[in-house]
Amino acid sequence: MSALLPRVVDMNTSSLHHETATTIDHTDRPELQKAVQAFVDAGFAGMQLRVNDARGEWVGSAGVRKLGETEPPSTDGAFWVGSVTKTFTATLVLQLVAEGKVELDGPVAGYLPQLDLDDRITVRMLLLHTSGLFNYTGEYYPDGTVVAGIPAVGKDWVDHRFLSYRPEELVRLALAKPARFAPGTDWSYSNTNYTVAVLLIEKVTGLSYADALDQRIAQPLGLTGTVVPGDLTDLPEPHAHGYCRYQDGEEWKVADVSRQNLSLLAGAGDLLSTTQDLHRFTSALNGGKLLPAELLAEMRTPHGPIDYGLGIFVQDLGPECGGLILHHNGSAPGGYGALMYSSPDGSRTLTASITMGDAEVDPAQVFPVALAALLTEVFRVR
Repeated sequence: MSALLPRVVDMNTSSLHHETATTIDHTDRPELQKAVQAFVDAGFAGMQLRVNDARGEWVGSAGVRKLGETEPPSTDGAFWVGSVTKTFTATLVLQLVAEGKVELDGPVAGYLPQLDLDDRITVRMLLLHTSGLFNYTGEYYPDGTVVAGIPAVGKDWVDHRFLSYRPEELVRLALAKPARFAPGTDWSYSNTNYTVAVLLIEKVTGLSYADALDQRIAQPLGLTGTVVPGDLTDLPEPHAHGYCRYQDGEEWKVADVSRQNLSLLAGAGDLLSTTQDLHRFTSALNGGKLLPAELLAEMRTPHGPIDYGLGIFVQDLGPECGGLILHHNGSAPGGYGALMYSSPDGSRTLTASITMGDAEVDPAQVFPVALAALLTEVFRVR
């Protein structure tokens, strides 16, 4: 941490205006409501879901907006989207590639000489997670070895969740640690890659990351609830509350972490958005409205052990369950999860927010089961 000079910044979002979308509450698809309820039954506090397909739009929610109350989550609620942010960042970079301003297989060091990056690291490697750059939120190796980074889980994160970081500080912390592997020789998910991409976007466009995203994606698509928050810590209303259950010595505690400073994950997990905006974005992206066909194809070419493309996962559900889907899910360091799925043509989408509660469950165990059932219900061939 000595390489960083974090500040405690706790700002509200009173200056933000969240435009509430008009929702469509269909009651003729009980199977979707059942799939949403399954997440709550598994131990999550609440969930809001939006499905767009040939039958139109369905929105619904289950659980509670806040522990101790009975009101369900709003279907128009704002939330921290976590690593869904990476797909937005990758799209911005690929737009610059399409315009001839960035070379996909060119060295990143040529654009950002002040960082003294390994000359072998290319722009493609950043988006693909093959750069080998140390993950500034910590590295976890197969043999159980852990090299600590900035606290992003548990009590350490809860206690320090209002610290403010700048992108270059985060990158320099990572560069002070040994690389995980030589560039291009392996694959490992690293938030550092996408924070370097933020610096690249800002250098090439001359704009802040927030302004670049607003001008190139949010405004053209009418994304009224998607914001790069910077040091703002409050979600605009309406929003559900998210909680972090963590161990403090021998005692387990639960903290409401709805307010948090996500400058910790610049370009890698800091956006706030809505299910409506995520639907519009993933539908437009996969429908070919944001990138030319050849770069969209590059983006959706899977690599590595978990079929990751350039800022997006490529998953084959099998012929009976709908075939190929494109997605990126995310979780903020505490309290919130986000889902963003699309068919290859953007005509069928699933976007959702999940809030953690105080149940004594391991999300890693219960989440995959509920998710598999939901994906089958939404994308299966009928």
